[in-house]
Amino acid sequence: MSEELAKEIEAANADLEGKTPQEILKWAMDKLHPSIALAWSGAEDVAVVDMMVKINPEARIFTLDTGRLNPETYDVIDRVRDKYNMNIEVMFPDSEKTEEMVRAQGMNLFYKSVDNRKLCCKIRKVQPLRRQLGTLDAWVTGLRADQAVTRTALKRVEIDEAFGGIIKVNPLAEWTHEQVWDYIKANDVPYNELHNNNYPSIGCAPCTRAVKEGEDIRAGRWWWESPDTKECGLHVKEK
Repeated sequence: MSEELAKEIEAANADLEGKTPQEILKWAMDKLHPSIALAWSGAEDVAVVDMMVKINPEARIFTLDTGRLNPETYDVIDRVRDKYNMNIEVMFPDSEKTEEMVRAQGMNLFYKSVDNRKLCCKIRKVQPLRRQLGTLDAWVTGLRADQAVTRTALKRVEIDEAFGGIIKVNPLAEWTHEQVWDYIKANDVPYNELHNNNYPSIGCAPCTRAVKEGEDIRAGRWWWESPDTKECGLHVKEK
């Protein structure tokens, strides 16, 4: 990151201190549209979809179809598209790389080791995301600082070194789980029906389970791993 860009991002975070998610999004979209898009996957993201479309009906939204998603996830993609009368850019993993991985390691390789799981995430999620971000100047996420131990230092605006220095905007960084759901209900935002069955965080079907009472909201993601490894690579820099 250049010193000049670092200063711009620092100034942006100072200017956006105490601002609402909508104000953060308006700042980002006024500055960067159409070279900015939301990467949509979870409940937080559908709230951001609603905010973005209300700010600019031409807002760009994309999602990653890993090929291992739940039927409920495909259903909500269509419901969001229909409600907002919008095009959702769907990204798919490279078929040859996916076939090679499955032939060599098996369909459910991710249960065997953290390395295998990260390989699967890399091919099915990270590489398609990298391909999409290579066409953009900035991306928007629904990340919140309280979601996981790997996200506590989250800023409203940052430079994403993991993806070539692209600008990353996190309008919900300071929001809580409760605030997200208050917004969804108040604005009649479509959401994944699995959330009604104790799935607060949803990824691929084989790697997501319902959480039990008293468990952390991300306990159902890669539940066989320790909390400090629970990232797919979309929001951490590859080592």
